[in-house]
Amino acid sequence: MPTPADFPVLHTPRLILRRMSADDLPLLFRGMSDPRVTEYYGISYETQTLTQAQLDWFELIWASGTGIWWGLCFSHAPHVLIGTCGINEWEQEHHCAEAGFWIFPEYWGQGIMHESLQAMLAYCFKTLGIHRMQMLIEPANLSSWKLAERLGFQLEGVLRECERKQDHYADLKCYSLLASEWPYSAAFL
Repeated sequence: MPTPADFPVLHTPRLILRRMSADDLPLLFRGMSDPRVTEYYGISYETQTLTQAQLDWFELIWASGTGIWWGLCFSHAPHVLIGTCGINEWEQEHHCAEAGFWIFPEYWGQGIMHESLQAMLAYCFKTLGIHRMQMLIEPANLSSWKLAERLGFQLEGVLRECERKQDHYADLKCYSLLASEWPYSAAFL
C-alpha cells in the first residue's frame, strides 16, 4: 500500500502537480461547485462538507492502486489549487487507465492544462508503465477534445448514450493514446 512519502510530485516550467490535502478543500469546493467547471465533469457538490467525498475518493484510489490525482498549482504559489488532473480506472494488470482533469475558468486558454497533462502522461507512461490512456469526453466539450487531440490522442469512436446526466443520456467520445505514440520527451519528469 502506498504511503504519503510515495506520492509523486511532478514539476513543469510553470507548475507543480502535488498531492491534495484537507487544506485544499475550500478551493476544491469552489471548482466542484462552479457550473462552468462541472458542466462536463459529471460530478458537482453543493457544500464544502459534501466535497470532502471527492478528496476522500482521491485518497481511496491512490491507496488502492486504482488511480492517482494531482492538485495543480503554480510553482510560485504551491499551496493555491488552480485545478486537478489524474487517472482512475487504472487496470494495472492490463496497463491501461482513464485520464480526467479540470481547471478554474480564469486559467482557461493559457496552456496550463496542456502543460499539466504532458507531465502527467510522461509520468504515467514512463514511470507507471501504463500502455494505453483513455479519455471519455462529451462531444459538446470542444475545448477538452481539442486538447486531447493536441496531446496526440486518437478518436476511437463515440459511445452512444452511455452516460446518464440529469434527465437525459449523453454520448461520450472515446479517445486513446498508446505509450508508443507518446510524442513528448521526458522533459517534464
